[in-house]
Amino acid sequence: MNTSRRNFLKAAAAVSLFNIVPAHVLRGETAPSNQITRALIGFGGIAHSGNHLGFKGSRLIGLCDPDQTRVQNGLASAEKAGWGKVKAYENFIKLLEDPDVDVVHICTPPHWHAVQSVMAARAGKDIWCEKPMTRTVGEGRRVMEYVKAKGRMFRLNTWFRFKDTFYGFGTPVKPIRQAVENGLVATPGKPIRCIVGAGQGFDWKFFWSGKVNVAPQPCPPTFDWEMWLGPAPWKPYSPDRGHGNFRGYWDYDSGGLGDMAQHYLDPVQYLLGKDAEFPVKIDYVGPRQHPEVVGRFDRITLTYADGTEVILDGNGSLKDAPFLVGDHATVWPVNARKDVARPAAWGEAAKRAFRMFDASGKELNTAGLLAELPQPAAQQTDFMDSVRTRKRFCLNEETGFHSSAMFNLAIVAERLGRGFTFDPDAFRAKDDPAADRFLFQSHRSPWDAEFLKA
Repeated sequence: MNTSRRNFLKAAAAVSLFNIVPAHVLRGETAPSNQITRALIGFGGIAHSGNHLGFKGSRLIGLCDPDQTRVQNGLASAEKAGWGKVKAYENFIKLLEDPDVDVVHICTPPHWHAVQSVMAARAGKDIWCEKPMTRTVGEGRRVMEYVKAKGRMFRLNTWFRFKDTFYGFGTPVKPIRQAVENGLVATPGKPIRCIVGAGQGFDWKFFWSGKVNVAPQPCPPTFDWEMWLGPAPWKPYSPDRGHGNFRGYWDYDSGGLGDMAQHYLDPVQYLLGKDAEFPVKIDYVGPRQHPEVVGRFDRITLTYADGTEVILDGNGSLKDAPFLVGDHATVWPVNARKDVARPAAWGEAAKRAFRMFDASGKELNTAGLLAELPQPAAQQTDFMDSVRTRKRFCLNEETGFHSSAMFNLAIVAERLGRGFTFDPDAFRAKDDPAADRFLFQSHRSPWDAEFLKA
């Protein structure tokens, strides 16, 4: 960025209604070279997706990774994808220092998400972060508060709250929210029971479990293991811990919960109208966890102050239960209840809709009922438009924090091997220092200071 552009940026920030003017605004928006620019931090498997490398709504200009083999793969993949010769940064700090980068995609393992989100916000970047948003409730709160304070745009990389078919329900999640919002499922103010497990179309992927007592091995000379570990506790290199295997270790992720819970639970939070609430009671049934290696769970129940329950069914004991249970109706996946045939007169739309049954067991014409009811409020679903206009994306640092907190709290119970009570006002476990130890975890130096820096 030249001196005149830098001076203009400072002046514009002082008088603008927005906190920071993105670089693309200063460049204008006519030529391809003047589009919003972005760069990828981390180039593992997820970076290849259509939401990162393949995203065409802005211009990719660079990438970095602590594994130089992956960097070279990334450069070749970027050129093949039509981005030409993009820049390889020495590390993510150098990437954040580049004033020509507007948006950073955080495609690193989850133990890096919180620190890199805070550092990116401090550097004046907008942020597209992979799920899970953070590993702990404490990390999530810090990211949420810091990103808001810096006026950055933030997007979490899951999308079921605003597009695509919601797993086995035949529709996006919006019509389910519509049914809940209009009182078809429960009397407004009455609790709803939500079950998330294999029987309702959700796989908790318990195969994400690491190996105990892995033997240290020589680190490849092209791999900066110290940078890969970053804020996580130091451990000797082993391929069993690194690329592709990290989800099975508490230091870096949380198994199937870390992999899938934000995909599953963020839409649940949205459809239940819980975007501004936290569970206050967490119950756990299952085996004790190894201190290093993630295992499985049988059932984790998250209860809100109004009695609403979100039950994570890990052992399939609730496989024949509905997805939602209210005092008016139950909600099921589109292919559930094969013992009850839909009336042919309802037409093709009914066949593609999730199923609802009233309290007497009679099936309701879901598509027909919803056609007559008010729609949920519109959402901001174009992140590049958020970058241009500074209108917050629908799955932002705040809504993402609340849905991340759902399974972050579940993980605490899983690691404790028991339930606990959470006080959302004090933001602590109630009279439970052992639970607090998992709610707030420290980072390794120097990343602890970077995470807490103003």
